[in-house]
Amino acid sequence: MTRTRLITAAAVSLILWSYPAAAQSVDEPDPARVRVRLGPLWLNPTVALTNLGVDQNVFNEPEDRNPKSDFTFTLTPATDLWLRVGSTWVVGKIVEDVNWYQQYSSERNASTGYSVGWRVPFARLGFKIDASRRNARDRPGYEIDARVDRAETKVNGLVELRMLSKTYIGVTGQRQRMDFDENAVFLNSNLQSQLDHTTTGAGLSLRHQLTPLTSIALTVGRSEDRFEYSALRDSTATTVAGNITLDKFALIRGSASVGYENYQPDTPGLPDYRGVTAAVNLAYTLLGSTRFTVDVSRDVQYSYDVNQPYYVQTRVGGEVAQQILGPVDVVVRGSFATLAYRDRAGATVAVPNRTDDLGSYGAGVGYHLGRDTRVGFNVDRTRRTSDLASRQYKNLTFGSSVTYGF
Repeated sequence: MTRTRLITAAAVSLILWSYPAAAQSVDEPDPARVRVRLGPLWLNPTVALTNLGVDQNVFNEPEDRNPKSDFTFTLTPATDLWLRVGSTWVVGKIVEDVNWYQQYSSERNASTGYSVGWRVPFARLGFKIDASRRNARDRPGYEIDARVDRAETKVNGLVELRMLSKTYIGVTGQRQRMDFDENAVFLNSNLQSQLDHTTTGAGLSLRHQLTPLTSIALTVGRSEDRFEYSALRDSTATTVAGNITLDKFALIRGSASVGYENYQPDTPGLPDYRGVTAAVNLAYTLLGSTRFTVDVSRDVQYSYDVNQPYYVQTRVGGEVAQQILGPVDVVVRGSFATLAYRDRAGATVAVPNRTDDLGSYGAGVGYHLGRDTRVGFNVDRTRRTSDLASRQYKNLTFGSSVTYGF
């Protein structure tokens, strides 16, 4: 057997068989980490004070526009909730993000998110449903550099029937809505008229529970995007994906999904996309002192520009945290993303089918004050390159952080 095959076999074995003796549902709380218990209601409050320092390019401006610097911080209190109802769990989360700038008050903002879900495990038939809403004023993603007001709502559900002792067949459904404020503008484009839309989808899943903490699944889905004011963007997508889910109590934790998508715009003149999609978020702790995280994503994203109405975004990121001496640790992180735009036939664009790149890397050092509190100092560098000079920028942020409960 070659070295490559040996490494592959070892990795697969580690994923499939790394679990403790006692199994627990991925949605159940860890009793050892729950801080507040009020009868059947369990809560885990956390708070993070991050970016307490300097942002050297507040507006992500190119160098020829004299980028603005300011003192800033981000405060994020959050609470995870679990409520035991008979044999079921009601789960929820409340998150508040507050961003403050000393000089540029226009960039001060607050975003609030709520989510609630219900997990109902029956002997033969079970289901789960989740609903969330986020009222935000921040950057929607890599493309739009303005901090804009919007509301994001999402409802999704799953009904599963156990066919065999460890095999389940399921039906999924989802509905998602994006609503921008009527005054949300970026580069002279009104984001409400360009990007307000509803996504509706349904699918089938076949899942097998390999171990108490590891499951694999095959999913097939179809979704429709319908835009309220920009019907030229309406589309239909069909996806097939393989998934692996690793419980938070496993040696390797998280999930990974890789699939194939057939994205078809409803309006002629816009090219379709047929290719790979991915969503990977995995974490592994080595010998209790070294933590690795990896996240990968690839999917279609909508652009504010009607002449280049969508792009394929690919991102790869990772982080390594190493405890070096008692309560002291160091963290190294980095990510790289590409935005590959698609042109509308006959449209006049500055750079046809352009691809923008974003790279980010950083490091930090931290000191742990007990099990739950960490004080750190971080430095991060970000750069966007593009064939459009107006979309290029560099940024350096540095400052302190204090986190509790992570």
